[in-house]
Amino acid sequence: MSSRQRVETALAHRQPDRTPVDFLAVPEIWHQLVDHFGIEPAKPGDDQFFDPVWEAVLDKLDVDCRVISFDQFCAPPASAFAPKGRPEVWNVQSRSTPARMWRWKTDGFATDVFGRGFREVANASGVYEENIATLAGASTLAEIQAHTWPDPDWWDFSSAKSVVEALNRNGAKHIRFRMGTVFELAWQMRGMEKFLMELAGEPEIPVYMMERITDITIEVTKRALDAVGDAVDMVYFYDDLAANVSLLMSKKMWRTHIRPLHARLVEVAKSYGKKVMYHTDGAVRPLIPDLIEMGVDVLNPIQPGVTGMEADGLKRDFGDRLAFHGGVDIVGLLPKGSPDDIRTAVKDLTRVLGTDGGYVLASSHHIQSDTPLANVLALYEIALR
Repeated sequence: MSSRQRVETALAHRQPDRTPVDFLAVPEIWHQLVDHFGIEPAKPGDDQFFDPVWEAVLDKLDVDCRVISFDQFCAPPASAFAPKGRPEVWNVQSRSTPARMWRWKTDGFATDVFGRGFREVANASGVYEENIATLAGASTLAEIQAHTWPDPDWWDFSSAKSVVEALNRNGAKHIRFRMGTVFELAWQMRGMEKFLMELAGEPEIPVYMMERITDITIEVTKRALDAVGDAVDMVYFYDDLAANVSLLMSKKMWRTHIRPLHARLVEVAKSYGKKVMYHTDGAVRPLIPDLIEMGVDVLNPIQPGVTGMEADGLKRDFGDRLAFHGGVDIVGLLPKGSPDDIRTAVKDLTRVLGTDGGYVLASSHHIQSDTPLANVLALYEIALR
């Protein structure tokens, strides 16, 4: 099977020739893999849309999936952002794939296309982008409305189909379009505590922000899908809705304020004949029947060790209607286990979640910078698939 056929077979709940795999990691891991495989490092030009060096790593690991992203094809006007800054598309700490990612950088501070702020903060093994709530100080809806929200005309997808063709140059891959986030983006701009308190008591501002983000995201996604046509197989969006033991809000609140917006995102993808993958960390099991009803085809990341997300139970109760992506623990297993521990986990997951298809093997989030390289390589041993 080609990679594309392998993933499509698994997502159709049929047994492929082997379990398909995906790969997402922080830049520190990518750099280690480039060194390990002896690939000559080189920074891409600003006119390129993906990093061929990182793409070569995926080929070495025989990874089946690829991602193109909304923030790969945007070019906002400088006038929309702080003076004296500069655009950056490669030196971005949140990059987890070969795709470039747009940021406006100035004095250790970065802003994305929506105006969400970040600062880079070092830890023991690498660097993180720490969120800055850029709209936390707004006290009225009018101030939120006056924020410089992105214009869909800032995006140009004329190169998107050729990018997909380049990604398929060594054989057809399964390619998904990353459309973005609604709830997560909104609270990160407003501040989590303030946003959730307002959503519970005075929801005017949170609702406006999420609806505005949804409207922009839908229009941008339509333009992207118009441009790529059948070259893209799936659409992907993400919004963390749960912590380790429960949802972040009541099911009623989710159904009132967030489900209708997520349903609009799913509807757009389905109108183009695309499967839908949805990412949420945490104990999201109570929402899974709703997600299936909405039309979600693939759930990521199947976070280990949280309430209700045990692989066998998910497969038993939902595996005939929902496919799964992820499952390999990035918190305990990958950084602290041995290579043999990793191999055992991969065998277990492919046996449980991968029986009769319905599973793409991957880490439960981006592989983190404290993960030993030997463990990364163990995870991607082809014989385990």
